[in-house]
Amino acid sequence: MGESGRRYGGDLAAGLVKGPGLRAGCREGRSGGWRYESATTQASAEVRARLALDDSEDDRPDVMHTRYVFTADDQPWMLSDSYEPLALTKGTIIAFPEDGPAAGLGVTHRMAEIGIAVDDWIEDVGARLVLPEEAKLLGIAPGSIVMTIERTYLAEGRPVEVADIVVPAETSRLGYSGPVGEASE
Repeated sequence: MGESGRRYGGDLAAGLVKGPGLRAGCREGRSGGWRYESATTQASAEVRARLALDDSEDDRPDVMHTRYVFTADDQPWMLSDSYEPLALTKGTIIAFPEDGPAAGLGVTHRMAEIGIAVDDWIEDVGARLVLPEEAKLLGIAPGSIVMTIERTYLAEGRPVEVADIVVPAETSRLGYSGPVGEASE
């Protein structure tokens, strides 16, 4: 991939992993961080549909793909494959998610840097058997159960990022919260 590296920061329970309602199922006091690799690529048919991209007429890259391995006390505990349309980010200060002045700030803050207001999110949660590559990256046994999250961030109804998140079910917990709408009169 085009860019790779590591980032470290603070206490997981204090919100190192930021996402709509996603809380790390880790004990307080654990040190968190992440490894990543980013590269431009052509979106698969599934990613293309989720990002509402037009059909490709050639082999040119049309998304930035970043693979994350999140760690707690240097042990992997979550995977995330993120895809952002190059039509939005190419040539901007946020083209590489973990580089530049908005590095590591998350999708909503990074998109704001280029004038895009992320105003909604959707997460579909499921469970399945871990894939062989995922088991290796997470250091878990083949046949383990993982929770999956298909996340989409939107700006005025347009997808600006989709992510496929994988978390071992044995050692993690997912929790969601969010504001409720105003009561109608």
